[in-house]
Amino acid sequence: MSKMGPIRVPKTMRAKRELLKHAPKLVENGKKMLILHGTKTSAVLNSVLADFFHLKRDHAVKFTKKNDSIRPFESGGETSLEFFSLKSDCSLLVYGSHSKKRPNNLVLGRTYDHHIYDLVEVGVENYKSIESYAYDKKLAPKLGTKPFFAFIGEHFESVEGLKHLKEMLLDHFKGEVVENLNLAGVDRIFVCTAISPTTVYMMHCALRLKRSGTSIPRMELVEVGPSMDLVLRRHRQAADSLQKEAMKAPGHAKKVKNVTDHPIEGKRGRIYIPDQEVSKLTVTSNIKGLKRERRDAKKNKEHSKKQKVGESPE
Repeated sequence: MSKMGPIRVPKTMRAKRELLKHAPKLVENGKKMLILHGTKTSAVLNSVLADFFHLKRDHAVKFTKKNDSIRPFESGGETSLEFFSLKSDCSLLVYGSHSKKRPNNLVLGRTYDHHIYDLVEVGVENYKSIESYAYDKKLAPKLGTKPFFAFIGEHFESVEGLKHLKEMLLDHFKGEVVENLNLAGVDRIFVCTAISPTTVYMMHCALRLKRSGTSIPRMELVEVGPSMDLVLRRHRQAADSLQKEAMKAPGHAKKVKNVTDHPIEGKRGRIYIPDQEVSKLTVTSNIKGLKRERRDAKKNKEHSKKQKVGESPE
């Protein structure tokens, strides 16, 4: 295994800003998927990884070189995965390998702060690639669209391994989180059916919208591939401390008392003024506000005296 070099400390503000972009955040950026090959892969597995990259090509990085030092479930074997995750800034991992003990093996993983968070290992069976389906190419899902998900079967709620696999599939293929969604931008669906407590049939379909006589169109499913059986083999949950840190939600802004935001007038505040008890006020002649009145009264008095002197009889 190649030795990793020392950690470089940024010396410029530009380098620091670049590191902050890749640092863990309370509100995350869109997740990217890293696709890796093991020491030995089969033709089926190569096609699966190529189809995954095709489905996520706007948010995916694919390495074609074989990696013989990756052992995701072994102690110390995940070091290379974490290094590649940091290098490519990807938080979702797909690792394919093939051996006699575990044929067509696929490992789905997630990272937090570029360290392995959790892993699910499945075997691929009854695989059909995208190229094997014949359909109208106008129905092909567009780049950047959001998919629907349908999980069919009670095993997704009762079996711990399938519950974990459900979370992993959602995180890998849901795309970016958006607040508003246009119905025209949802043109595909992933249908996952729990055949048994260890097997999930997964297929990818395009949505065809047809008139229904109402404002809501009628939907038809057209299978566009890929489709496969995912046989659960191993899975590893995150540690409790790491899970608590990763699940931390962003804190809401503290509500300020008596302050409201108006869409037109902007921020408005309400001030409390207690009742004035005039009877308890001490009124004296030394009040600063009365000085001007006294000066004006004195001037008026002097002016009236001058007028009287000027109007005296001869």
